[in-house]
This record gives sequence, structure tokens and C-alpha cells, in this order.
Amino acid sequence: MAAAREPEVIRDKAAMRAWSRRRRAEGKTVAVVPTMGYLHQGHLSLVSAAAASADPVAVVVTIYVNPSQFAPTEDLAIYPSDFAGDLRKLASTGVVDAVFSPPDLYDRGTGRRAAASGGAVSCLEEEAGDGHETWVRVERLEKGLCGASRPVFFRGVATIVSKLFNIIEPDVAVFGKKDYQQWRIICRMVRDLDFAIEIIGSEIMREADGLAMSSRNVHLSPVEREKALSINRSLVDARTAALKGNTDCEQIRNKIVQTLTETGSQVDYVEIVEQESLIHVERIDVPVVICVAAWFGKVRLIDNIEIDTRS
Repeated sequence: MAAAREPEVIRDKAAMRAWSRRRRAEGKTVAVVPTMGYLHQGHLSLVSAAAASADPVAVVVTIYVNPSQFAPTEDLAIYPSDFAGDLRKLASTGVVDAVFSPPDLYDRGTGRRAAASGGAVSCLEEEAGDGHETWVRVERLEKGLCGASRPVFFRGVATIVSKLFNIIEPDVAVFGKKDYQQWRIICRMVRDLDFAIEIIGSEIMREADGLAMSSRNVHLSPVEREKALSINRSLVDARTAALKGNTDCEQIRNKIVQTLTETGSQVDYVEIVEQESLIHVERIDVPVVICVAAWFGKVRLIDNIEIDTRS
């Protein structure tokens, strides 16, 4: 295990770009882990994956709560934050070289603007008016799953990740597969826009009881947290059933919905899709991922499980 060391904190975009270019001139691979802070062990597993991606490597962690991926009705205002704690956790790994935490990454205009396509606006547009107006969209993959109930989310994600890539100029970027649709969207964006960046998808980290690690877990009451365990249990049961020969997606989906509903959760979606295209399938005869989003009280949680019955 590497000895603890303090990472350099960088706030300025130009300084961050210059830092990366110096590291590359030294012959190092630059690996970035984009986060919104309030780090947990899941994030630190991404840091470990970044550190293991090359040798020598310079690891950058970004901490920036991106307003353009939140709708005004969502939880931007209460998104948890603990910058000092995040720095301590990153220092304890001994492998993080820099933390990029800018005060703002968007041009702030002066006047109000019309609604975005489809009538949806993000917190950025509500606050910044006619400032930032350039967006990156992965048009098909952003539809469905989380995109159905969060119409500005993936537009904001793809845009901020593109901005971070342009500022940091990394060789490698690591994303968690808990946000499965997000990971696939970033992979497609990198392919389509010719970013010379290797995207690593890191496996979901879970608490000892199986709950997927998430910064939003802190908002769960003890009762809600116990109920939330039904997500992972239902996913594991579904994979077991599929591997035993029940490949009917409608039956599997209905069973998961029933399990979650019986716990008192409000199901946003349960979908079974092909792993790369995210296209719905009727039978599990190709590699699939079952994706779930459900509300427990005021907390929306997501989780997923990959299934390949061929192996």
C-alpha cells in the first residue's frame, strides 16, 4: 500500500491543462477519475483502477458538482459535500497526484433564455440564463432508462465530461459501472468524437449487506436503507433464475417490480437491455444488463447486474 501523501489541489482550468502537459512530458500516462465529491469506498476503487492503468501514471481526481445535469426539481441544493474529508481520503490512498476542483466551469450570462429542447431546463440554465449554450448529446443512448425521467441529465453529463477531457487531456478515464447508462454513453461519445482516451468501466462496489455504494445513501433513514437492500437481492435472484434457464424478460422484470413494490418503494424503472446498445430484449440470449431505479422515501437509487448466460 502506498504511503499517504497530499495531492496538489488545482482550481484553474489553464493551470490544470498545463499540469497535465508537464506530466505527459515526463513520460507519464495521465489518468482521470471524474467525481462530484462526497467520496466513498466506491470512488476510491476507481482511484485504484486509475493508478493501476499504467506505469508511470499521474492520477487526477476531479471534484465538481455539475449543475447542468440537475433539473431545478432535483437535489442539487442538498447534494452532500465534504471537501476536506475528500482530500483526506484521497491522500490516504497515496496514489492521487492532483485534485481538480474548479469553482465553476460554465460561462454565466446575464439574461434568461428559452427552454431547452423538449421544454426541459437544467439548474445551470435556470441560474445562468444566456451564458453557456453548447451541449453534447449521445442521442439514442441517452433515451430510456434514467433519461426517461431525467431529460437533462445525460446532456449535462456528456457536456461536462467533454469539458473535463478538453481541460485535463487525459490518456485514461475511469467510470463506475453502477451508473451503467452513463458509462456506456461516455464510451460512445469517446468513440464518436475521436477522443484519444481509454475508458475503463470499474465494477460496482457494495456495502457488506449488498447495497450499492452511493453518495446519496447518506440521506436514507435506517428503515429506508433496510428496504433498499431489496434492489440487490432482487437482481441477484434474477441472475440466478436466468442462469438456471428462465430467460423470459417479462417474467423476470415483473418479479423484480413485485419485490420492490412489496417493500414500499416507488419503482422508476426496471429494464433488461443488451449491454452495449442498451436495446430492450425479450429473452436473455445475449449479454444483458438489468437496470433498476427506485425511490425510497425522497432518495432515488440505481443499481444493475450484468448477465451472460453463454458463459
